[in-house]
Amino acid sequence: MGFLDKLQSLLKNEKVDLNLRFDLLTEGLAGTMSKFHRARDRQHNRIVGLKICDPEKLALFEARFPGLNKPSEGEIAEALQHESIVETYEHGISTKDQHYIVMDYLFGPGLHVLVRERDERLAGKRVRLIRQMAEALEAVHNAGYIHRDICPRNFICSEDLESLKLIDFGLTLPDTAPFRQPGNRTGTPMYMAPEIVRRRTTDRRVDIFAFGVTAYELLTFQLPWPEAEATGRGALSHDTVKPVPLLELRPKVSRTLADAITVCMSPDPNHRPKSMDLFLRRIRKVEAEEG
Repeated sequence: MGFLDKLQSLLKNEKVDLNLRFDLLTEGLAGTMSKFHRARDRQHNRIVGLKICDPEKLALFEARFPGLNKPSEGEIAEALQHESIVETYEHGISTKDQHYIVMDYLFGPGLHVLVRERDERLAGKRVRLIRQMAEALEAVHNAGYIHRDICPRNFICSEDLESLKLIDFGLTLPDTAPFRQPGNRTGTPMYMAPEIVRRRTTDRRVDIFAFGVTAYELLTFQLPWPEAEATGRGALSHDTVKPVPLLELRPKVSRTLADAITVCMSPDPNHRPKSMDLFLRRIRKVEAEEG
C-alpha cells in the first residue's frame, strides 16, 4: 500500500464531527434505528441526505448476528451502484460514535405518499416505475444481498414521476446461509413473506414477495389483503387468505403484468420467480401497453 493509499485509509477511518461538517436543514425524519436529515455538506458545498444511526438501536440489531462479520449499512449502500438505487457518497462514524451515511438527496415524493393520495399523475407511468423497481431489486440481489424491507416507503420518485430510486439498506443482509436462518422477523409487516412471519429459512424470494405486494398496491391503491390489520398479526393472512385478484380491481391492467405480480406473491416461495430477471423478461412487452 502506497503513502497516498495509507493516507486515504486513515482519513476514511477518522471520526467526523457532524455538527461542524453539516448544516441540518430539516429536523430529522425518524426511522426504526436512525434519523434522516436534508443537510448542507460544508466540505463539498452540496445538499445531501444525511442518515444518522442511533448507536443503541443499531447495536441491538447487529447483536442478532454474532460472529458473522456483518457489513454495515454504509458498506452495503456504497457497494450498490445502479441508476435506480440512491447514490451513497460516504459513510463513517461520528465523534459521538454514531454511524452516518451521506447520500444523494432525492427531492421527489415517496411512493407511499403517491399511493396513499391516489395520485392521478401516476396514470401512464406505473409499468415504467414497476420495471425500475424490479431492476433496482435485481441489482441488490446480483450484488449478493437481500434488501428485507421492500415497500412503497422505500422508493422515492423523481418530481415528474418518470423514475424512482430504491433507498434504505438498514435491514439489508448478505444473501448467504448464515444470514438466511429462521427467526429474523424484520421488515414492514404488510409486505412480509409468510416464511418470515412463520420463522422459516429465508432467501431473496422474501424480497420478491414484498415487491409483488408493492407493485400490486401501486396499481390498485390498496393492499392485496384489505381487511387485514397492518401488524405482524395481519401478516399471518399472507398464506391463509387469498389476495383480491388484481384484475378485479383494475380490469384494464395487462393480464401478463397482473399474472406476473400475482406469482410474485405466491405463499410458497418455490412458486415465485427465482429471480427478478425472470419477472423482467415476463413483462418486457407490457410497458408499451400501459394506460
